Amino acid sequence: MNHSLNLLRKRVYEANIALPKHGLIKFTWGNVSEIDRGKGIIAIKPSGVAYEQLTPEDIVITDLNGNVIEGDLRPSSDLPTHVELYNAWPSVHAIVHTHSTEAVGWAQAGCDIPFYGTTHADYFYGRIPCTRSLIEDEVNNAYEQATGKVIIETFKERDLNPHAVPGVIVRNHGPFTWGKDASQAVYHAVVLEELAKMSRLTKQINPYAKTAPNYIMDKHYLRKHGPNAYYGQTKKSY
Repeated sequence: MNHSLNLLRKRVYEANIALPKHGLIKFTWGNVSEIDRGKGIIAIKPSGVAYEQLTPEDIVITDLNGNVIEGDLRPSSDLPTHVELYNAWPSVHAIVHTHSTEAVGWAQAGCDIPFYGTTHADYFYGRIPCTRSLIEDEVNNAYEQATGKVIIETFKERDLNPHAVPGVIVRNHGPFTWGKDASQAVYHAVVLEELAKMSRLTKQINPYAKTAPNYIMDKHYLRKHGPNAYYGQTKKSY
């Protein structure tokens, strides 16, 4: 248990410190968690700890209800959002939240990130949704939990698969991404930020730009993620 717990903490620590390296956060504006469903635990960054001071031992361990079971520090204040998503989506094993500039711009504008081209389709099967704003009662009562609920609500209402669309922007707030592990969730956070920038530039260059055809989306997404995917190598040769 201790060895596997140390490995989990190390993965989550490395994923967290990757956020500033990729330019996704400033100060303490972000967090990463990963769940071990077999052991029923979540590992997450502690609240408000500067990234340059963070150590693997600082990573907080909680149960699936968000109760701390190991660690001397308080977990990220966004933990209830993570818990909601983990409980709703069994295929999700890690979650990233940032306030990355380009994605926040779309969130504050209250707009989905449109599908304009192949880079987008390589990772997200369709537009990246922006949720509705939280109402006052949701903000004043269990705010972080309500944030998770509004993400889940958005995916249900739009009939979206969180595996095919591994990220969202919460209106007036910012992006959340997820994946099979902490490293992949960070990868998706980097991709989402780049797509947000590309889409913003597209609209600036041509405010009347149309979204790309669905057949282009199908081709690029499915060649990487479909049942007959052929992008990349079947096994590592390097």
